[in-house]
Amino acid sequence: MSGTEVPVPPDPADALAAVAALRRLADRLEDEAVEQAMRAGWGWPLVAEALGVTRQAVYKKHAQRLIAAGVKLRRRNDGRD
Repeated sequence: MSGTEVPVPPDPADALAAVAALRRLADRLEDEAVEQAMRAGWGWPLVAEALGVTRQAVYKKHAQRLIAAGVKLRRRNDGRD
């Protein structure tokens, strides 16, 4: 097996369950990392760049949850973004 190959369970049900579990884990990790970055003062553009997505995409995905969690979000026109 080369360095780029991933061992896939032989049973398709197991393989697909593993994919679903990894997606849930990745989503939770992203949520925590974005919240940590925003609490540390990062702006949307920097978070978006780190995730390889647009500022609009990361805002749409995370803003409402962050606001509900009490995270103070930086305004785009405050001169720091």
